[in-house]
Amino acid sequence: MREPREITPDLIAQHGISPEEYQRILAILGRAPNFTELGIFSVMWSEHCSYKSSRVHLRTLPTEGPCILQGPGENAGVVDIGDGLAIVFKMESHNHPSFIEPRQGAATGVGGIIRDIFTMGARPIALLDPLRFGPLTDVKNRFLAAGVVAGISAYGNAVGVPTVGGELYVSETYAGNPLVNVFCLGIAPKERIFLARAGGEGNPVIYVGAKTGRDGIHGATMASETFDEGSEERRPTVQVGDPFREKLLIEACLELMAGDAIIGIQDMGAAGLTCSTCEMASRGETGIEIDLAKVPLRETGMIPYEVMLSESQERMLLVAKQGREQEVLRIFEKWDLDAVIIGRVTGDGLMRVRDGAKVVAEIPARDLAEEGPV
Repeated sequence: MREPREITPDLIAQHGISPEEYQRILAILGRAPNFTELGIFSVMWSEHCSYKSSRVHLRTLPTEGPCILQGPGENAGVVDIGDGLAIVFKMESHNHPSFIEPRQGAATGVGGIIRDIFTMGARPIALLDPLRFGPLTDVKNRFLAAGVVAGISAYGNAVGVPTVGGELYVSETYAGNPLVNVFCLGIAPKERIFLARAGGEGNPVIYVGAKTGRDGIHGATMASETFDEGSEERRPTVQVGDPFREKLLIEACLELMAGDAIIGIQDMGAAGLTCSTCEMASRGETGIEIDLAKVPLRETGMIPYEVMLSESQERMLLVAKQGREQEVLRIFEKWDLDAVIIGRVTGDGLMRVRDGAKVVAEIPARDLAEEGPV
């Protein structure tokens, strides 16, 4: 991919950004965005990441109670179940990826939601999958259903988290537009819940897990679109999962979380490195600066736009305490996973992205993570 020379109205429209939203971007930055920044706004302000059409309705739902330890705003919900224990759970959909590439789309939905659970400090113990397909008398619907079920079983079984139940509903309503939902539940000591927040100016920001490739670029934007006859051409936006590497990541993270070396941790799910950096900074009311030249890559010639928007699976971002970096790196080395210090926490509220000496993006973190259009 080459970086375009100028930001044109056509390019803005291709990124799913409306003229009104682009004016907001100009006001936030006080200038025109570059190509990397345009991509960052595109994924973070997409429906998939910002819930811009549903947030207004979601805010009306009850989210507090005597047993609620963590409501909306983190990677998963946490409920006190007594005896010093908590359950951590979440449900989400992987509809569009599963339509484009049924097996991998469904599998990476499983992998992503498992990461949402253990990033909170909980061991994932169960998966559930409510599925909706068009009539299975149709060849295409049978193809979708078979691929989705294969992806769910292959990833869940290989990673060692059992699918304890499921649900299948068939209706003409879902013909060519399946709903692929996945629920994951984990268990943790209620006093050992970890949050996705960056704290402590100067603390190291560490990339762990698998290397970054070109798979899944603009996956969040794709998942936010209305699909048409040409949608199957979007296969490159679907990530490719590796359940064995995810198993290693679970064990490495839980071993690390048994100590007190980290401040915050978040998985790189939708929008990848973009989402994890700006959301952790926003929640922690801090800033984060990272250097893409230090990010482990598995493909050559990747430009900053691609590195920031890649949704390669089995990756996490964490903030460690200064002086404890080697302790963190040793644990991930033991589990044969990449672990690299790629940045630091700052106090200016910005998500600043460097590529070596060059600053390639500089955006207020809160505007990306919390102030998207509604």
